[in-house]
Amino acid sequence: MPELSTIYDYMRANAGLLGTRILEQFPALQQIDDPVSPRIEGLLRRPFPAQTIAIMGLAKRWRQARTAMVVAECGTGKTLISLGAIHVHSEGKPFTSLAMVPPHLVEKWAREAFLTLPGLRVFLIDDLRNGGDENKAHGVNEVRLRQGRVVRVGFQTSLSELRLRKASSSPRKRWLSLCGRPSLFIVGRERAKLGYFWRHAYGLPRSGPYLGCVVNSDTGKPVIIDESRLTVAEFEKVKMAETIEAREGKSCRPMHSPLWQADPDKIRRMAPIEFIGRYMPGWFDYTVCDEIHQLAGDTAQGNALGTLSSCTDRIVGLTGTLLGGYADDLFNTLFRLEAARMKEHGYEWGTTGRSSFTQDYGVLETITKIEPANNACSKAKSNSTVRRKPGASPLLFGEFLMQVRLCFPRRHIRGTPAI
Repeated sequence: MPELSTIYDYMRANAGLLGTRILEQFPALQQIDDPVSPRIEGLLRRPFPAQTIAIMGLAKRWRQARTAMVVAECGTGKTLISLGAIHVHSEGKPFTSLAMVPPHLVEKWAREAFLTLPGLRVFLIDDLRNGGDENKAHGVNEVRLRQGRVVRVGFQTSLSELRLRKASSSPRKRWLSLCGRPSLFIVGRERAKLGYFWRHAYGLPRSGPYLGCVVNSDTGKPVIIDESRLTVAEFEKVKMAETIEAREGKSCRPMHSPLWQADPDKIRRMAPIEFIGRYMPGWFDYTVCDEIHQLAGDTAQGNALGTLSSCTDRIVGLTGTLLGGYADDLFNTLFRLEAARMKEHGYEWGTTGRSSFTQDYGVLETITKIEPANNACSKAKSNSTVRRKPGASPLLFGEFLMQVRLCFPRRHIRGTPAI
């Protein structure tokens, strides 16, 4: 038996056994010889065998859970897979679906949807309501495919109008009476998160013991950060908030207290995704988030992912690069898609939970500096610095990704791997 000096040697020597154990513990939802849905034949484009397996795997995942991710290289047909899975999972019932995509892919998505799903109506969400600059499109506009080009023609409405039930028993039933066919709404993620302007909100006492300090309006006391009082000069162009755990000297339930508010002196508007999350929960049956790895940050676009995950029935994220080399790149995405599972593992949203996640599944390097070195006659000072390094524990895949992720390389497009 050859000497096993590294983990790579061990994996190469036991590749067969490890592969068998993985397939036993995480059986594929769709095997090569499993039957496929007859609705696959109804697609306007014939998927390759591997894409068919992926479509069936995603549809079966949706029967077990709300969330899923498709991780595959560019050119593997992730758009086709997501649209095909919606077609199969809907079982012939009219559905409403929403796709949040990069702005330069909006018309591409509309074109592929027309070429993939039969009888589909496609709408572009240009902004929240009608009205405004006459040279720009507003509201929700139907598009059609004319000589290979996507043109705005047909039904026009707005999100404010879609949320009304009027004479129907619910807004969804009213929409089905108006549309009567499967529908796909597409929004560019830049437009999706475009909301109101904001400004900092805090108090500045003109007298008393807190003179000159920034005061939280909810508590009337200074904001303490790292055992020092927050000052006006420390406010930057980022939203700040405080978690209040005591009021009037008594402990209370932790309360989020933002130190910002909407700016009434500038344009007043609500982000389309925020409007959908607040006033249209359950209106959409399916949501597709393209390039989901770009929604992992603490940004408005990232928050839009969490909003969609909470207000739609089924959601899938598409990406070719799930993480950028660090384990904690997945923390926000997993929390937004499967918050309950993350909480079951003891993680909480925020910096504390992210640090714990990195300690469990990431790679940390501790650097200790001792000054002066090798001097037994004086008191040496030691400084320790912990920094993260690229890498992720295999446990991350077993605990979180194997159940939610569908992954295959481009070379399998003409083959038939199990998914």
